[in-house]
Amino acid sequence: MILSFRHKGLAAFWQEGSIAGITPGHAERLQRRLDALNQATRAEDLNVPGFNFHKLRGRPPRWSIHVNGPWCVTFEWQGEDAVRVDYEQYH
Repeated sequence: MILSFRHKGLAAFWQEGSIAGITPGHAERLQRRLDALNQATRAEDLNVPGFNFHKLRGRPPRWSIHVNGPWCVTFEWQGEDAVRVDYEQYH
């Protein structure tokens, strides 16, 4: 389950359906990825075709799933939950 967000626009999209804080053309892809993230019980559950799931370097451990172009959803994992979910271009 998603417990917390770093990106306020992504949080508003998830909680209220507002596209004001995200790239509007990414809404459908973001929704699919957030739904999968919310249902996952471990980070590796997101290793599915099209998500380009991978672990990022650094501490604390973070993971990434591809949205479109350079845009990704990144997150940390705590127990069975995603925390500090972000929407960013980290490259």
